[in-house]
Amino acid sequence: MRISLFIFIVAMAACAGETKAPEAPKTAAPVAEATPAVDSIDYDSSEWTELIRLDSTFVLDIRYATTNNFTGEQIYDCGRCFLRKKAAEKLLAIQRELREKGLGLKLFDCYRPRPYQWKLWEKVPNPAYVADPRKGSMHNRGAAVDLTLVDSLGHELPMGTGYDFFGPEAHHSYTALPDSILANRRLLLQTMEGHGFKHIRTEWWHYSLRNDLSPLDDWVWGCNTF
Repeated sequence: MRISLFIFIVAMAACAGETKAPEAPKTAAPVAEATPAVDSIDYDSSEWTELIRLDSTFVLDIRYATTNNFTGEQIYDCGRCFLRKKAAEKLLAIQRELREKGLGLKLFDCYRPRPYQWKLWEKVPNPAYVADPRKGSMHNRGAAVDLTLVDSLGHELPMGTGYDFFGPEAHHSYTALPDSILANRRLLLQTMEGHGFKHIRTEWWHYSLRNDLSPLDDWVWGCNTF
């Protein structure tokens, strides 16, 4: 009996003297690194250049993506400005040249897919104002732009008429305007023509790339943003 008691006492003492092995520190689950936003290209960049990706200082006011145009209706699903590579690179050079003068470009229209050209034609089937989509225009080739000059704050310089004004006052030959407005038109004309664009007689805002042989195109851009 004494021996059993002795063994019991020794066992209890041994348990009391044991030190509990420290638990291994718990390792936090690894935190996934934030994935940087992907600047996705949702178009064929071998065929098209989105102008705003070249230089974010271009001002876009794509009128046919709004109701603020001569039809009074929205024609484009959304407003984006695409051009063929050569035309886009020349616009970039113009923008950089103008920036040295505290000025820049505002774009009203760029590449115009022929499905949209058909919409315009259905509204105004008059070749004096809208190109017949069966023949197409330089806009449908991605080689034409409608634009104006803006100051360093993005405000339009006065040009005598608004965009898409159908009347003699919009013609390049019209001179019954203040000297400051004529100077603005002349600056736009000389700058654009100095980089290989040509004007048309009836619209101070329209310029197309000389000798461009790009094909007519039906591609319509998506409305994703980047």
